[in-house]
Amino acid sequence: MLLHSTQKDWLGNIRGDLLAGLVVALALIPEAIAFSIIAGVDPKVGLYASFCIAVITAFVGGRPGMISAATGAMALLMVTLVKQHGLHYLLAATLLTGLLQIAMGYLKLGSLMSFVSRSVVTGFVNALAILIFLAQLPELTNVTWHVYAMTAVGLAIIYLFPYLPKIGRVIPSPLVCILLVTGATLMLGLDIRRVGDMGELPDALPIFLWPDVPVNWQTLTIIFPYSMALAVVGLLESLMTATIVDDLTDTPSDKNRECKGQGIANIGAGLLGGMAGCAMIGQSVINVKSGGRGRLSTFVAGFVLLIMVVFFNQWVAQIPMAALVAVMIMVSIGTFDWNSIRNIKKHPLSTNIVMLSTVVVVVWTHNLAYGVFVGVLLASLFFANKISHFMYCETEFDSENNVRHYRFHGQIFFNSADKFLQQFDFKEAVSHVVIDLSRAHFWDITAVHSLDMAVVKFKREGAEVKIIGLNRASETIVDRFGVHDKPEELAKVLGGHS
Repeated sequence: MLLHSTQKDWLGNIRGDLLAGLVVALALIPEAIAFSIIAGVDPKVGLYASFCIAVITAFVGGRPGMISAATGAMALLMVTLVKQHGLHYLLAATLLTGLLQIAMGYLKLGSLMSFVSRSVVTGFVNALAILIFLAQLPELTNVTWHVYAMTAVGLAIIYLFPYLPKIGRVIPSPLVCILLVTGATLMLGLDIRRVGDMGELPDALPIFLWPDVPVNWQTLTIIFPYSMALAVVGLLESLMTATIVDDLTDTPSDKNRECKGQGIANIGAGLLGGMAGCAMIGQSVINVKSGGRGRLSTFVAGFVLLIMVVFFNQWVAQIPMAALVAVMIMVSIGTFDWNSIRNIKKHPLSTNIVMLSTVVVVVWTHNLAYGVFVGVLLASLFFANKISHFMYCETEFDSENNVRHYRFHGQIFFNSADKFLQQFDFKEAVSHVVIDLSRAHFWDITAVHSLDMAVVKFKREGAEVKIIGLNRASETIVDRFGVHDKPEELAKVLGGHS
């Protein structure tokens, strides 16, 4: 099932996928080197990982056109493990990360993305756009004016080239930018930072490498905390990226298949001497903006990356960082949701708080998981508070029969349970009480407990209580956890409240 891919995924957009994959491959090289340096490993570890993860997810991933490779979010989690235990423990942790992600896929944890609100996704996108831009600043500080000039030329090419008749829509402008800026830099002999200055490129194909670590409980206790963190952060970033690409391309993706695909790819990376990785929002946006839509673009990105760094490394090393900085600035500008700024006055305050909190936490901590967690938590709290306000009660007194009717409307759960109890007048001298729940719904044990307490308090005051109108779902949870209609248990509760 995982290896099944439709003809449309591979052959439906051949020219666009080939060109987009080439652009992404060029953009992946400095990123992979930089992330290897962050993790404290040799550049080839990140490059091999990027090749392997991209190629494998092209076949088994759940989101065609999405780019997965070594990432900064994952690299930050590896630093301590590499420093304390070395590369082979990192490879072992990478293998375990893959196994955990496959298990999460079979547990259908990808479906949890339905709990991530649009405001959290918007905050995530905006935070990533800011981080992508900030990541380019080191290449633009303490440099000569030539770097700024080449970056400006690159941006001009990216944004103006598409307007050229005929050819402008055929060749991706980021690819033209890289080729022209590289050619201009070489012809003019400009002394500016290039890809080769970031680290030594590999000169051989990756080989099978089993981690040289003891297979025992102690090793597991060392790598498991890192592997679990890598698995969670990797899937979170991958699923969020898949959601963004879904929006950009107006096509659906299989989130649970993506979980399994990321796991298989990380196992492959670990066996070829690479570090764990996940989906990359920046490169995925480059791919889509350059015309990539299918699995072919992801495969080409990984395959061409390996070919270039191994067989054409002398040429690749000459690419000026200014050209790639221009491409990444374009990605940053294109990724940011500018409508979220224009809509701040239109959207509810709670929506804006969730979006801005997600942005601040991600940018402040550089940890995507923290930002999304805070955003989801705030969104859930605001939602619960809003729903609880829709619960209200109508009362009616039948003086002839000395009966008080309470008719409830809305949702009764943990956040509205206290409000539910506050609607009753337990000191009122009535002989019978009717609680009509035909327009209400009970959601949890807290709600059931509040109903029990209402019955207990009325019975303690000598009133008979009748509950009517429970729908089937509410009746099921009330019958299972309630005690008001169970004489023995109710007697215990009455005794405990006497």
